[in-house]
Amino acid sequence: MRATIIKEFRFEAAQTLPTAPEGHKCRLMHGHSFRIEIAVTGTVNPEIGWVYDHAEISRAMNPLLERLDHSYVNEVEGLENPTIENMCAWFWRRLAPQLPGLSEIVLHETPTARCVFRGFEE
Repeated sequence: MRATIIKEFRFEAAQTLPTAPEGHKCRLMHGHSFRIEIAVTGTVNPEIGWVYDHAEISRAMNPLLERLDHSYVNEVEGLENPTIENMCAWFWRRLAPQLPGLSEIVLHETPTARCVFRGFEE
C-alpha cells in the first residue's frame, strides 16, 4: 500500500522581487505569512503502519525555518530573487537528500496564491 503524508509549517518573512517588471508592486519591500506543505510518498510499513515519521520532516525543516522566519529572504544565499517558484526549488534542494520519498512542496504566499513544486526535470 502506498500513501502520501503531508506536514505543514508557517513562517513570516519580508522580500523584494528585483526581477519583477519595472513599476510592479512586488519590486518594493513587502512581507508574507508563508505556509508550506511538505509531502513524502512511499510504501506504508506494515509493521509500523506509516510511510514516514512526521518528526523526521520537522527535523529537516527546522533549520530552514529558523533561517527564514522573520528574515529578509533576499539576503539568504540562493534566494536573491525569492519568487515562490525559486523558494520551492531552494527548499527542495535542501530537503530531498534528507527526506527519501519527497514528492511535493506547496508554498502559499497568500491565502489565494501558491506554487506546487514536484522536483526538477531530469
